[in-house]
Amino acid sequence: MKPERYDFDAVIVGSGPNGLAAAILLQQQGLTVLLLEGKDKIGGGLRTEELTLPGFKHDICSAIHPLAVGAPFFETLPLEQFGLEYIYPDFAAAHPFDNGNAAVLKKSVTETAALLGTDRDAYIKLMAHLVKTWPGLAADVLGPLTFPKHPLDLAAFGLDALTSSTHLAKRFKTEEAKGLLAGMAAHSIQPLTNLTTSAIALVLMASGHLKGWPVPRGGSVKIAEALAAYFVSIGGKIETNTYISSFNQLPSAKAMLFDITPKQLLQIAGHKFSSLYRWQLERYRYGMGVFKVDWALDEAIPFKAEAARQAGTVHLGGTLSEIALGEQQIWNGLHPEKPFVLVAQQSVFDSSRAPEGKHTGWAYCHVPNGSGKDMTEIIEKQIERFAPGFRERIIGRHTFNTRQLEDYNPNYIGGDINGGVIDIGQLFTRPVLRRSPYRTSAKGIYICSSSTPPGGGVHGMCGYHSAKRALKDVFNIKIRS
Repeated sequence: MKPERYDFDAVIVGSGPNGLAAAILLQQQGLTVLLLEGKDKIGGGLRTEELTLPGFKHDICSAIHPLAVGAPFFETLPLEQFGLEYIYPDFAAAHPFDNGNAAVLKKSVTETAALLGTDRDAYIKLMAHLVKTWPGLAADVLGPLTFPKHPLDLAAFGLDALTSSTHLAKRFKTEEAKGLLAGMAAHSIQPLTNLTTSAIALVLMASGHLKGWPVPRGGSVKIAEALAAYFVSIGGKIETNTYISSFNQLPSAKAMLFDITPKQLLQIAGHKFSSLYRWQLERYRYGMGVFKVDWALDEAIPFKAEAARQAGTVHLGGTLSEIALGEQQIWNGLHPEKPFVLVAQQSVFDSSRAPEGKHTGWAYCHVPNGSGKDMTEIIEKQIERFAPGFRERIIGRHTFNTRQLEDYNPNYIGGDINGGVIDIGQLFTRPVLRRSPYRTSAKGIYICSSSTPPGGGVHGMCGYHSAKRALKDVFNIKIRS
């Protein structure tokens, strides 16, 4: 019997950071790899466009990249040789308060702690050991549940990370320290009373202390372009404008990897799966959505707190109790009048983002999944609260509600940018409870999106681990990491 012939060794569907990472790892092993993208440009959440006025470049989805710069796999790639340059804001993040003060995430743990008053020692105790051990922990934390390389350090991290952020905040006395933690934890896009919400806060703060929260010069698209250029340079092939809605559209391959969520995977390949696996995918839960606004501005955002003017990212929401209340209301299907608002001001540090003397603004707030409510006025009011005169500087505006975000990127189901809620029920079992979360029930078919561990974020580790699994299963190639 003649061996079966295939068009490619591997086909990747979706060119977000995870699809690109998977494609690169497979291509590095000398395989023939095809990467398919439904849009006319690659990148998934890594895209930059003139959404408001000519000359104003806006990051459509991701904007600031604390995980990309320190991601274990991306760190091994020569992306700077393909045009990627990171810019580091003076401060990684700032969290202003109504009194004009702000808590600030600085590069140094001690400098950050020094601004927290009586919580100085508590902050150092919380973060110093994690920052010291994070380089060894990153690969374990940013991957599937396995026996860790550094079990004692991971156990120490887990004792804090698996708790709710409202519980972890009890270590602090000041509103500044509690608010700083709350803003970080709100990136988890779920109630702050949920278990594991401390994990994202700790990872983001450790990343800030070690690597900063950088801005890619020219826009987030530069990350995708560098990854794609490197992939092509080592022999990979990319096809855009190829939207896959049926398995029959795909060329033949020994391995198929999908950078999509369970909903689309069922639509495309559901007929290939066992009834149990289909049932498990159908039960996958999506989280809260986001409403996003981009602005063209006459001047930079006039934050009252000087530190906020020097930060690439600004968390707006006031106190821990206020942020926690708003996130719980959204989880319950409501739209708070004072939501947590995440603001990025890339043009303050990257002059290529706007015409000379002008600026861009980027922000979103959380909303119930699938919400069609226009949150523009509420978001602008929240920014005005901490930056009086902000509205007077707006010369252009563009908005995305949850439905428009999903139309733009089908992975954002109901506006969920995390590829599914990352609560305790899905932290270790996304998308389903299996020995390998990346391998489906069908031979040669894998899922490599943020719906797998470690979840959302521009780090490529979901794609890396999925490709690593496929290499072992299909090609008998074992990658050490």
